[in-house]
Amino acid sequence: MADLKDKLLDAALVHVPFDGWSEASFEAAVSESELEPALAHGLCPRGAVDLAVAYHKRGDMRMLARLAQTDLDEMRYSARVTAAVCYRLEAVEDKELVRRGMTLFALPSFAPEGARLIWETCDAIWEALGDTSEDLNWYTKRATLSGVYSSAVLYWLGDTSEGHEATWAFLERRIDDVMKIEKAKHALGKNKLFGDILGRVTGAVRAPRSMMDMPGAVKK
Repeated sequence: MADLKDKLLDAALVHVPFDGWSEASFEAAVSESELEPALAHGLCPRGAVDLAVAYHKRGDMRMLARLAQTDLDEMRYSARVTAAVCYRLEAVEDKELVRRGMTLFALPSFAPEGARLIWETCDAIWEALGDTSEDLNWYTKRATLSGVYSSAVLYWLGDTSEGHEATWAFLERRIDDVMKIEKAKHALGKNKLFGDILGRVTGAVRAPRSMMDMPGAVKK
């Protein structure tokens, strides 16, 4: 079934830059993939919306595959995070696919899902980089990276520099800012006055055992 959904997605990608993640793109993909309409709608009950979600997750998988092939040992931690976000952006073959996706997930009915996809991308990055946090830091790392990733996507969409050099420089600055915050938090944790209070606050919050334990997750 996954292969059939990939086939349907591949057929849709040609149409999305012109028609968006729309019913028109979905119906064209069904026709060109030669899947039975009933099967196609079974695979994607929401039509093109489910294909847009599948496309985003395909990008995550490509990023993770590339990270797995990269020697990260010699890289500073900030450089590893920067590389992961770069790989995620470079997994996109056509910026218009992302622009159309942003238009879709900006709609009130799909905005929560768009936010969830960004969160899952950032969670995948931290997991791939070996994050072991189990307290409040689990949430703050992903929330901070979600902001960095979102701003990097917007910058990248408008970037016309050669090789997207301006985007990579922008991203490095943002990641450096995040690392400064992490260093400040670490220094505050060593302070006798605030360290104990901060430790109690962060320690009282536990990371979810899985994404299904996140607030708002629908458990089946």
